[in-house]
Amino acid sequence: MSHRVFLKTLGLLAAAPLLFGASAAMAQSALDDVLAKKVLTVAIPTDYPPYGFVGTDLKPQGLDVEMAQLIATKLGVKVELVPVTSANRIPYLQTKKADLVISTLGKNAEREKVIDFTSSYSPFFQAVFGPKTITVKNAADLAGKSVGVTRGAMEDQELGKIAPSGVDVKRFEDNNVTVSAYVSGQTQLIATGASVAGAMMAKNPQLGTEFKLLLKDSPNFIGIAKGEDKLKAKVNEIIADAKKSGELDKLSSKWLGRPAGDLPL
Repeated sequence: MSHRVFLKTLGLLAAAPLLFGASAAMAQSALDDVLAKKVLTVAIPTDYPPYGFVGTDLKPQGLDVEMAQLIATKLGVKVELVPVTSANRIPYLQTKKADLVISTLGKNAEREKVIDFTSSYSPFFQAVFGPKTITVKNAADLAGKSVGVTRGAMEDQELGKIAPSGVDVKRFEDNNVTVSAYVSGQTQLIATGASVAGAMMAKNPQLGTEFKLLLKDSPNFIGIAKGEDKLKAKVNEIIADAKKSGELDKLSSKWLGRPAGDLPL
């Protein structure tokens, strides 16, 4: 063996541990990183009450925020909340700016091509809401009552499928007008989405508004970067335990006015 080849071989052997170390670091999962840093970075909404919004103390609050805090607590780490919009929440996962996205994220085939999803953690639904003084246990109970709804919205379509004869459906041009009509007493009930209802109930507690009748359920899921199976399995374990213990029901009741119920996987 020539002197030059011998030196080259020594150089490769010396570099081998560094190369293997780099490979090991690259292979480390997101869950390993979170546990090592003791910080879980979660993308959350801050403009979508009651799931995520900025409170009077200028701190993020809402169902999604509390879900992020719950997961971090179960992992034994701190949570770092990163505000996102509907447009950039998935890119935050893809560019590793967030470990999880907890931001009213619905699951569909298009999104499943680029990110993974955990089990569902909260309901996102359209329903009929109204004061405690009015009894509505089924669609038939809507007869003889006025219900405000935004024209052409999903809840308008779903209400149309079950509304009995005799119900007075009053259609308005946007959510704000629909809410104003209910708050001012122009309608007895309102058919709307959970997010709109949650914000309305928070601003108008004097009305004693509550969940009455489910129109359509489309639950929320937590987004995880593709290939992060260890993190996904751990979060699913936390969600399953929270369902069993009733923690998810408490969160949903607090922010949406109804328990989480039997959420799908």
